[in-house]
Amino acid sequence: MQTAQNVVPLSDAAADEVSLDYDARFLRRKVLTTRAGRQVLIDLPRTTSIGDGDALQTTDGALIRVVAAPEPLLEITGQDLHRIAWHVGNRHTPCQIEAARLLIQQDKVMTDMLTKLGAQVREVTEPFTPEGGAYGHGRTHGHDQTAAHGPYGSDHEHTHHHEH
Repeated sequence: MQTAQNVVPLSDAAADEVSLDYDARFLRRKVLTTRAGRQVLIDLPRTTSIGDGDALQTTDGALIRVVAAPEPLLEITGQDLHRIAWHVGNRHTPCQIEAARLLIQQDKVMTDMLTKLGAQVREVTEPFTPEGGAYGHGRTHGHDQTAAHGPYGSDHEHTHHHEH
């Protein structure tokens, strides 16, 4: 079994690929099966958020592109999308922001809140590629919001420990 220990950002040179949903793209150590049917041990030095289009590099130099898999989401539309987006962001919910809609992971509490705000919410199944964090560290998903944050962002390194 090959081992991948490096991430190559937005690589076009990959010969194989693996399709992972948003939560599964948060990796440190895991065995994955590629589209070609090969098993690869991912063994990264720290838990890492892998972006759609990034590649995992094996110890022999092969690249495996990571593709965002379709997953159940909520599509949010409405007259005042800026205000709705503010409320989504205020709850530290990963959100894919587009010109005419927002996409978030399915969540009944969020659906209820958004409906009360006048948003139209419908279930869809699409790849999910939400915005990164405010300080360019990637995701806030699973982040302990009670941690102390200084005036210049987080006072700790964003290497989240998120296990599945």
